[in-house]
Amino acid sequence: MSNANNTLASTKNKTMMLTTMGLLTAIVVVLQAIAIRFGVFNITLVLVPIVVGAALYGWKAGAWLGFVFGVVVLFTDAGAFLAINVPGTIITVLLKGTLAGAAAGLIYSLLSRKNDILGVIGAGIVSPIVNTGIFLLGCLVFFYDTIAQWAAGAGFENVGVYMVTAFVGLNFVVELAINLVLSSAIVLILKVAKKHIKK
Repeated sequence: MSNANNTLASTKNKTMMLTTMGLLTAIVVVLQAIAIRFGVFNITLVLVPIVVGAALYGWKAGAWLGFVFGVVVLFTDAGAFLAINVPGTIITVLLKGTLAGAAAGLIYSLLSRKNDILGVIGAGIVSPIVNTGIFLLGCLVFFYDTIAQWAAGAGFENVGVYMVTAFVGLNFVVELAINLVLSSAIVLILKVAKKHIKK
């Protein structure tokens, strides 16, 4: 009887995971496909479901959701870069999303051993940093000459300052704060709900 109960519980857990991951994947697609504007800011909330998935189901789930994010970016938001360097754009966009999700899962796994809240906060911080960092690295590796021209045209002598100002700026700080608060709240609510369901 115990084996039957274990098998039933395992099947329920797998079904719950597949259903949740399906919903999170759909949310990633929708959030990236629509532009959300807050005044002058163009903020993406897509990292929230990525962090949630990574915290609930580990780094592989985070990597999958990040990969989906990257694929949607290629189709909706990468036109200017695709026109310059197709392979460089594909590598940068897919890598930044996938690594941002994987990093969120790994950091959550590491920090949540001490405290769930610490784990979620760490994942919520590392995900946008990795996402933005890989993007900037990709810009330097694959698009430096073009970005140097853009910087000169905008009156910047330093390409790095131009990249941080034009590509990151205050948007990153606002996005980090919003994603951190939302992902932390959602993960903690889901974890409490999961404990009550098990009871």
